Amino acid sequence: MPDIPRSDPRAPTTLVAMPGTGSDADYVQRAFGPAAEALGLTLVALEPASDLVAGHRRRLDELSARADPIIVGGVSIGAAIALEWALHHPCAGVWAALPAWTGDPATAPAAWSATATARALSTDGLEQTIAAMATTSPAWLAAELDRSWRALYPALLGQLTEAAALRSPELDEIATLRVPLAVTAAVDDPVHPHHVGRDWAAAAPRSGLTEVTLDDWGADPSVLGFGCARAWLGIS
Repeated sequence: MPDIPRSDPRAPTTLVAMPGTGSDADYVQRAFGPAAEALGLTLVALEPASDLVAGHRRRLDELSARADPIIVGGVSIGAAIALEWALHHPCAGVWAALPAWTGDPATAPAAWSATATARALSTDGLEQTIAAMATTSPAWLAAELDRSWRALYPALLGQLTEAAALRSPELDEIATLRVPLAVTAAVDDPVHPHHVGRDWAAAAPRSGLTEVTLDDWGADPSVLGFGCARAWLGIS
């Protein structure tokens, strides 16, 4: 168990977190649950709806209306939605794991991947798309996506398309963030470039950054949540 205190006097009681594109609440539980428990937070892991972005925003609005100020967070596209929402709504802070791009997604590897997967699903179907994915992915990632893609299909195609078009906050917008931003970035992940997480942390007025490797992440998804927790506790 990483050395994380069991309570943080600044923290509210609830962390609401969203999965990355093609992922689901099951993964969010494994990625953020252990760190949330270590900090005494209740984790609410959001399941992606068919209207991916609007669905997450709707749930954030609902949950923030009936609880103390929440921490909002997520992985990849979930991190972008969390940050965008926090820029316009009261909350206690943001936990951003593996942010994938800043601003326009046009040149982002993660957006390209989501678009290509959506195209493959449309033309080749689920089984062939999963088989092709497995030939080019690490075994742990192939197994994870095999599980989540099957769980999300057929809504998966629309979710991928919508995610690939999402405009993430620009750095000048992040500079206006009024709450702490805790970032976990992978130093060797070409899909979630390290510089994106570094840039987000540098732009925010109050932030912390934890770095992990793909091997760390693949071996244990909870490193994403513990990374955010460490960054969170280090923010003054």
